[in-house]
Order: sequence, then structure tokens, then C-alpha cells
Amino acid sequence: MPASFGELTKAERAPHRLRVTAGLILGLFLAALEATVVATAMPRVIQDLGGVQLYSLPFALYLLMATVSGPIWGRASDLYGRRRLYLTAVGLFLLGSALSGAARSMPMLIGARALQGLGGGGLQTLTFTLVGELYPLRDRAQVQGWISGVWGFSALVGPLVGGLIVDHFSWRWVFYLNLPFGLAAMSLVGGGIPEARPKSGVSLDLGGAALFVLGAGALIYSLELESPPALILAALAMVGFAIFERHQALPLIPFPDLRRPFAFRGFLGNLLGGMAFFGMTAYIPLFAQVARGQSATVGGLLLSPMTVGWTVSSVLTARWLPRWGPRPLARWGPVAMIAGFGAWAMARGAPLPLLGFAGLVVGAGMGVMMLALLVCAQEEAPREVLGIVTGMLLFARNIGGSMGAAVMGAALGPALTVGGEALLTAFWKIPALALGLSLGLLWIGLSVPDLPGRAAGPLGEQELVVGMEK
Repeated sequence: MPASFGELTKAERAPHRLRVTAGLILGLFLAALEATVVATAMPRVIQDLGGVQLYSLPFALYLLMATVSGPIWGRASDLYGRRRLYLTAVGLFLLGSALSGAARSMPMLIGARALQGLGGGGLQTLTFTLVGELYPLRDRAQVQGWISGVWGFSALVGPLVGGLIVDHFSWRWVFYLNLPFGLAAMSLVGGGIPEARPKSGVSLDLGGAALFVLGAGALIYSLELESPPALILAALAMVGFAIFERHQALPLIPFPDLRRPFAFRGFLGNLLGGMAFFGMTAYIPLFAQVARGQSATVGGLLLSPMTVGWTVSSVLTARWLPRWGPRPLARWGPVAMIAGFGAWAMARGAPLPLLGFAGLVVGAGMGVMMLALLVCAQEEAPREVLGIVTGMLLFARNIGGSMGAAVMGAALGPALTVGGEALLTAFWKIPALALGLSLGLLWIGLSVPDLPGRAAGPLGEQELVVGMEK
């Protein structure tokens, strides 16, 4: 194989792109599935391993490690090469999967899930980064749309897949089945991307990475468990991180690059969007079951339209973005979210199908906004910081979800524990807060510029290829 994609003709690059993309989609599907598939397996796990008091930790540590490690994976790939880091991430994910399947105690399962989450964070960040580097803008929007759709699809089928595996085989196969498919992803991606030469004389900012992980981890912990000491630790760690980074020649997070127009708006947009969307989804099942007296199945079904809306709109946005550019999409997305959240806020006793349709509109708006911001931030970012820019946008969305759930839980106050009519009366505060956050998203959308040079021709004329040096 030639040393880089740049040495191949356009026709020769196409098969490699298809091969790599298939591997990336497969790997991301596995990582996304693990965030939801384990939920239906955990009751059987508790029967075998005990440790019911540790029930939530296999979920929490997977998501925590995936969230806090994403920016570090992105920055490391900027310095040492995407292929090397991607294969490392898959390797850690598969090792964590194998150890999870072989676990003989809850502490062993919890540790294995943390390792699996570390690899899953790399799979998520590096998948979006590699697509941003491998495809020109016109094609990238379409591929990122399909990948976002795969992420949403996994959220829908994860609980079903987990239930089928547990009912017909063993809960251990929830983890073991990752192994053959993960190895296939490694083969497809590893065989289709040339190995980049690591930059000489550079190293990852380990001190900054440690402070970042400490601060982000403590913040998530404080939000999930309402722990003031953890919140104080998070604040101190983040202040220390900001001071430390100012004195680094090669910081973990290059703040000047995050102040670029699309990167800055993308970070804020993902933070506010994550707060609104995931904060709302955290309480919809509770609303359906406790306030409206419905079953857990109905509560889950009420969430599905939001995921479907995000998935479908991501695919459609991939078609619209090259044609219309980011500006109208960055406005339409928040407007749809405002309409959907507004319907939820005003329809206290509305039929559940109507609320489901409002959720579909919210999800559609979220998918449009997030994909447009991601693709344009990647187009704007220099290749040497593409990984960290992508990682920070995804991190902002995930941390925003934790913040949104905490803020909305505080807004419900005593009604959260009283339930019944009190919860039904107070629930309007949740979509009202989400609506307010969506107004912030609209403000961001109104300030989004067009891509430089767009008026000169169709989007995506330039080629960004793996292995090319700027």
C-alpha cells in the first residue's frame, strides 16, 4: 500500500474509504450498543454475581470513562496518528468486553466495564474524527449523517438485543459477542488506513490530561450524586487545569483553536443541546409511569420518537448541508426544538401520542443542529487539531446531558419524591427549562456564519485525505 492516501488516485481511494467506513460504523455501533444493551442484562447479572448495592456502577463507570477520555483520545490522535490510536481504542474495548464476560464478581465486572468505557470513548471520538479527515465536505456530511443514525439506532435496539441474548443464551454473551465484530472492525480500519508518522519531539500533555480527567470526573460525580465536596473538587481541578495549560508549549486543549467561529459555537451548541435533550429524556419515563400511571414499556416508547427524530434528521441533514450550507440549518434545528418543548410544557394532560409527536419534532431539531455544527467545525479546524476539536464537541454534549439532568431534577424538587399529582403539576418545569436552553441554541444558530468560500462554488471541492500533510 502506498505511504499515504495522497499517493492514490481518486478512483483508487474509493475502495479504501468504503472499507474503512464499514469498519468505523461497525466499531461505533458496538461502542454505542454497550451504553444501552447492558440494562436488560443486569438483573440476571445480579442473580449470578450478587452485589445488588453496586447495581448502577457498571453503567455509570462505562459512561464516565467514555465521556472524560474522549478529548484525550482526540488530542493523542493529533500527535501520534489516527490509525495507531484507533486500533488501541478497539483493543482496550475488546479486552474490557472479554473481562466483563469472564467476570466472577461485581468488582471485577465494574473494573472491566471501566476499561471497556475507556476504549468506547476512543471509538466514538476517533470515528467522527477519521470521517472528518477521510472525506471532503460534500461526502463527509452524508457519512457523518449515517454514523449519527447508527448511534441513534443502537439506542433503540440495545435493550431488545440485550433481552434476546439473556433470554436465549447467557448474559456473558452480551460482552463476548463484541469480540468477533470488534476484530472485524480492527481489520477493516487497520488495513485501510496507512500508518502516519508520529510528530517528532512532541508528547501528550499528561499533567493536563490528569487534571482534566479529575475535574470532569468529579463534575459528573457531583451532578449524579449531588455531592458538594465533589463539585468543589471539580472546580479546583478545572481552575488548576486552566492555569497549568497556559504554561504548556503543547497543551492538551489548544484554546485558540476552540475560539474559532464554528468550534466555539459547536462547543456551546453541544453543551446547551445536551442539557436540553438528555435532561428531558432522563425524566420522560418517570413522567409516564409515576405522573400518568403508565407501564415501563409505555415510558420507553415515549422516548423512542425523540431518538427516531434525531436519527432520521441526521441522515436528511447530510443531504441538505451541501446544498444550503450551515446557516439555515442552524436556525431550523432550534426552532423545531422550541416548538416541541413548548408543546410538552403546555400540554399537561395531552394524549401520549401527541407528546410522542412533540418528542419527534425535538429529536429532529437536535439532529439537524448537532450534525451541522460538527461537520462545519471539522471543516474549519486545521488537521493537526481535528481530533481534539471533535473530542471537545462530543464531550460538551455528554457533560451537558449530566448537567441538564441535575438541573431539571433540582427544578422538580419535592415533587420528584412525592410523585402522582404533585409530579404531574410540577413537570412543566422540565420542558420549560429545555425550551429556555433551546432559545440559547437559537441565539447560537442566528450567529452562525457561512463557510468561507461557499459562494465560490459547491461545498466539498477540496479533498481532505488521510496521510496528507498540510
